[in-house]
Amino acid sequence: MAHVAFVALLFLLLVGHCLGGKVGICYGRNADDLPAPDKVVQLIQQQSLKYVRIYDTNIDVIKAFANTGVELMVGVPNSDLLPFAQYQSNVDTWLKNSILPYYPATMITYITVGAEVTESPVNVSALVVPAMRNVHTALKKAGLHKKITISSTHSLGILSRSFPPSAGAFNSSYAYFLKPMLEFLVENQAPFMVDLYPYYAYQNSPSNVSLNYALFSPQSQDVIDPNTGLVYTNMFDAQIDSIFFALMALNFKTLKIMVTETGWPNKGAAKETGATPDNAQTYNTNLIRHVVNDSGTPAKPGEEIDVYIFSLFNENRKPGIESERNWGLFFPDQSSIYSLDWTGRGNVDIMTGGNITNANGTWCVASANASETDLQNGLNWACGPGNVDCSAIQPSQPCYQPDTLASHASYAFNSYYQQNGANDVACDFGGTGVRTTKDPSYDTCVYMAAGSKMSTTNSSNLPVQSGFSPSRFDKNFYLLFSMLPIMIAACICH
Repeated sequence: MAHVAFVALLFLLLVGHCLGGKVGICYGRNADDLPAPDKVVQLIQQQSLKYVRIYDTNIDVIKAFANTGVELMVGVPNSDLLPFAQYQSNVDTWLKNSILPYYPATMITYITVGAEVTESPVNVSALVVPAMRNVHTALKKAGLHKKITISSTHSLGILSRSFPPSAGAFNSSYAYFLKPMLEFLVENQAPFMVDLYPYYAYQNSPSNVSLNYALFSPQSQDVIDPNTGLVYTNMFDAQIDSIFFALMALNFKTLKIMVTETGWPNKGAAKETGATPDNAQTYNTNLIRHVVNDSGTPAKPGEEIDVYIFSLFNENRKPGIESERNWGLFFPDQSSIYSLDWTGRGNVDIMTGGNITNANGTWCVASANASETDLQNGLNWACGPGNVDCSAIQPSQPCYQPDTLASHASYAFNSYYQQNGANDVACDFGGTGVRTTKDPSYDTCVYMAAGSKMSTTNSSNLPVQSGFSPSRFDKNFYLLFSMLPIMIAACICH
């Protein structure tokens, strides 16, 4: 039965890969030095981005996205909630002037009515649902209520408790508007939108939240929810699940969660030591891989999560501490602050943003003192969430022999090490990896090194177990091949 389990695992991984979440970008404009909208759209297209969030319905911006194929999320600012909630005619006029002339050439797919209203200095939360209903009525008149989805964004501050995730609960003082809003979302099959920032959890409490945990690092120590036994390897998943459990407590467990903002600052004040380009690149790179390749959370494994990374540019007019103005991927002159691979499948050097790392003549191999359990865990992680191409250590491939756990782990550890900066952190693997200046390559098995060409896709991101034989693999492959029509159908149906 082992071969059947193996094929089943392949099936789940491949179908899960079809169901990967979408990754978009937030295009904030709280700055006085940004390029014109048409130049911004060109930059977005160069990055092959298909999903963009803006915070209003600026006509110049909306027009610039016409005929681009980019799906646009537009917003009704908090300052407009009062007129939108008071009179249907105000919303009808807004739709007629700001949306209808440009749709569907500009593919507007979401309208956010209010943004983080519980954080607003002026309490406008009671206006959200009436405004949402009026926007829905206006869209229905135009025949667009099933083509454009309405929701509202929230900060994690809407919860009274977020740890452990299973104890997630909404602040009871928001019940008067929260329950009717959730009912509206269910009625209209809209997602619950939330802005999540593990950076602030780390910055505000570094003694309780490690940098590795906030950055999705493989060196992070697991956090176990004592109520459920669920194991969390990163703060992002814990925050998502705290929202899920809060929704479930109110019997809204079918609502999909969408992350409308998340990211990491590239610069901060002196006390904001975590705000660096390297950390920003690490967080967003790992986030994209997590969303595209490893959908789901411990509480809802396999469920896709759509995210929007904040933000496209640094914004010099934002108030607050230094980091507030430095969340961008690009400077206003459109030069890159750091590089990202938006597919989640390629390899970008965390240290330099280049396509090839510089290992300085070093490699990473499995420690002779590591236990088999720790090595297997490290190998499974590298070939899975770590996005390493482990095809070379599969049966009949150049690095399969010797068929030992240490040899297979060494190959996978080194590949991850070279792809992610070739530094001490990238070779840690919980203490099971060690750096060496001796090239571990042998026969036809070549270990990646400085200047090696790196694959742009992960052709085999499966956990590798020692003991596979070529004959067993061939039989498993035959079974897998016979299941391909089912897999393809699953992808097409999605």
